[in-house]
Amino acid sequence: MNTAQLERMKNGAGFIAALDQSGGSTPKALKAYGIQETEYHSEEEMFDLIHQMRSRILTSDAFTSEHILGAILFEKTMNSKVDGLYSADYLWEKKGIVPFLKVDKGLDEKKDEVQLMKPIPNLDKILEQARGRNIFGTKMRSVIHNANQKGIREIVDQQFDIGLKIVQKGFVPILEPEVNINSNSKKEAEKILIEEIMQHMKALDSSVKLIFKVSIPTVAGLYSDLMKDSKTVRVVALSGGYSRNEADELLRENPGLIASFSRALLSDLNAKQTQEEFDAALGKAIHEIYEASMAE
Repeated sequence: MNTAQLERMKNGAGFIAALDQSGGSTPKALKAYGIQETEYHSEEEMFDLIHQMRSRILTSDAFTSEHILGAILFEKTMNSKVDGLYSADYLWEKKGIVPFLKVDKGLDEKKDEVQLMKPIPNLDKILEQARGRNIFGTKMRSVIHNANQKGIREIVDQQFDIGLKIVQKGFVPILEPEVNINSNSKKEAEKILIEEIMQHMKALDSSVKLIFKVSIPTVAGLYSDLMKDSKTVRVVALSGGYSRNEADELLRENPGLIASFSRALLSDLNAKQTQEEFDAALGKAIHEIYEASMAE
């Protein structure tokens, strides 16, 4: 584990940029960026275009460690280069931004009102690659749709089980048990979720370091005790379908909770923008999200 990166993630000012759209969500991300599906004709072309988009973000003068602590990458991005350096090396060496890797393989079918992660059969191989690419931590997502105690317990069990395997390999995992923001029982689901998480935290060795990525809670301050736990490096929030303005307003109500936004960060960017227009749009989004993340 890189201790300088750990210190930055623990105590630095800023937020985490989520740039980890994978196969299934890439066409949607490209469309939002102004590139239609008719403009590419193979998966290879699609991933080349998304890497061009990500490279443009990473190399932008607006994308700096002044406001951004870390960035979550997709596996293909990790194995691609930006200005002659592998993406994680570019992030840390050129920008001072901590690199993370999305390791999950997507979601299983809904059962007990939740979607567990699909199995990750090649996790050890992915982590070996990640070590070679100087990745600091990982991220994996599952989704809670309603307040079902059994389902939420299984989500938390799975997140911690795989998370601890990742810890043993020397990484800091981001556990992401997302609660659907449109759930009719979001408040109740979040109450069950934090209770299950805190039960697991009590059983952990003090040397374990974890980051949590959660939906912005219905009850402000819900995750305050989790933030205070010495094993917690950071608690970060996904935008979950909220607009940037909505997500920022909700974030301000939760001191200590910082952003890890994707759509809300990138929503104003377009492939047809000039570099000046692109940098201005990205800089505006970054500044707004940073201000919300740092609110006290």
